[in-house]
Amino acid sequence: MSEYQRIKVHPRASGFGVEITGLDLTVALDSQQVAEIKQAWHAHGVAFFPEQAMSPASLEQFTEAMGDYGIVDFVQPMPGHANVLELRREPEETASHFGGSWHSDFSFQQAPPDATILFAQTIPPVGGDTLFADGRAAYLALSPTMQTLLESLRGIHSAIMPYSKEGFFGSDDDTTRTLKIVPSDRAKERLSHPVIRTHPATGEKILWVNPNYTLAIEGLHGAESEALLGFLCDFATGEQFVYRHQWQKNMLTMWDNRRVQHFADAGFDGHRRVMWRTTTAGTVPV
Repeated sequence: MSEYQRIKVHPRASGFGVEITGLDLTVALDSQQVAEIKQAWHAHGVAFFPEQAMSPASLEQFTEAMGDYGIVDFVQPMPGHANVLELRREPEETASHFGGSWHSDFSFQQAPPDATILFAQTIPPVGGDTLFADGRAAYLALSPTMQTLLESLRGIHSAIMPYSKEGFFGSDDDTTRTLKIVPSDRAKERLSHPVIRTHPATGEKILWVNPNYTLAIEGLHGAESEALLGFLCDFATGEQFVYRHQWQKNMLTMWDNRRVQHFADAGFDGHRRVMWRTTTAGTVPV
């Protein structure tokens, strides 16, 4: 008998990523449906739900079923929906693509979000895939010696590179950008998180660094830190740990920032793309 009674689960062959069907996410879910969704999500890291004709309000309803809202930093939310970001790119935009580097969402926060939830409202005819990298598989592929070395190390995280006034978006004066980004000196704040994170729901070890927000390895000299961090970021996003997620209109996808980092691919210049995004609150990494 299947362990899932209220949802239909279709894992990818690798086990990383799962399609979930048999649900209408535009209506309220019951407690067993929520529990089974979370079970499948924890098991596979990324869960996607095709053919869900959602509104911002139903996206909020689904998000609230998954947990409390996460904190939105440095990006203006959708008018009338304080916890929803509209990631809109119009055909005439020439600004750089948002999310176009490997990262775990808001890892610079003290308690980064558990889940990111993204709904595909308008999909371009070409491009726009999202790449996901499995930090659990990357950890398991490290040698025992490297695992032991990393166990006590901490990474320094900050939003300085993209979101400070001197950072990438702070110096980006392209007025065609529809998404409103709000650079701030607050982005220069730094804090440390474990390089190897323990997933609070599964107990699994995760390699948890990313090139967008992890600046250095705490306690190492500059050259040491640069070499080790560069190796880890490259290793974590190696081809063997990555799958390319192709969007469909009305698809909702939820990924686990405690296990997964992602990269928003481009390739759709000259076309409209509209995605609605929420996050759920997380815990301090340990």
